[in-house]
Amino acid sequence: MRDLVEDFTKHLTKSLEIGRQAKFSSTDKKISNVVISGLGGSGIGGTIVGQLLAQEIKIPIIVNKDYSIPQFVDESTLFIVSSYSGNTEETLYALEAAEKNGAEIACVTSGGEIEKIAKEKEYNCIIIPGGLPPRAAFGLAFPQLLYVLHQYNLISNVFEEEIEHTIKLINSNESEIRQQAKYVAGCLKDTIPVIYTDACYEGVGVRFRQQINENSKMLCWHHAIPEMNHNELVGWAGGNDNLAVIFFRNETDFYRSQKRMDINKSIIRKYTTNIIEVFSKGLSAIERTLYLIHFGDYISVELAHLKQIDATEVDVITGLKDELSKI
Repeated sequence: MRDLVEDFTKHLTKSLEIGRQAKFSSTDKKISNVVISGLGGSGIGGTIVGQLLAQEIKIPIIVNKDYSIPQFVDESTLFIVSSYSGNTEETLYALEAAEKNGAEIACVTSGGEIEKIAKEKEYNCIIIPGGLPPRAAFGLAFPQLLYVLHQYNLISNVFEEEIEHTIKLINSNESEIRQQAKYVAGCLKDTIPVIYTDACYEGVGVRFRQQINENSKMLCWHHAIPEMNHNELVGWAGGNDNLAVIFFRNETDFYRSQKRMDINKSIIRKYTTNIIEVFSKGLSAIERTLYLIHFGDYISVELAHLKQIDATEVDVITGLKDELSKI
């Protein structure tokens, strides 16, 4: 898994090559909403895309992480199927429902049943390299969601330049990222991590939580500012030093949210001294987002190393799928 994390910028570079070569058929449908359907390592890209484009795209983007789909899905919906394996059970059910509702279907996958369906029904589809754990393919899959939206003329292609800048940014800071991630991992070991972000970057917190769950085999939770101040902050009255707080921050976070984070630290410090702040780098939201995601990925594999466990192994999920296959 460490090698795959190290390959992040290589994956981003490859993703740009794949996306630029994608050829889509046009549609006469007027798209009025977008649903991105996917789970786990395949679904987090949709969460990130939705937040990144909130201030750009003029139609709603909904992320679907279930067997069923929202009732509003119809002929005016662009339904993007995101499944790295192409065999995600819940996503296949959702795809079938979207088809029945007449949605415009586009797919991002490495193969499996979804590639087969896309070929048979001539859906627009971007195929990415397979053979990786889905969570390790984020750098390959996430940009393709942007390419799909661009192919449907819903967004510009400015994201390409921003991803190119991200590749340079991360490559030039890779040594520092690794060193700092190793330090943070040492602070989080033997604790329950609590992850906080600004609301506009909550997807980054979700991704980090997922990586700690799967790579580090640890429970943790996340929340976003300012919502956290209306409920969870009170719960810190029951906090203790078994908890470690990590703030993923940006210099561009809304100024009042930044002040809230500073106040939160002073309150939380009464219950635990394990408080860490990580600030992003980059000029665009894409750069800052991908920088923090890469940083978090490194923390998760460093934690696995400190715990002397296999970051790649997810036998419990495989076991769950095996049991479901018997139904």
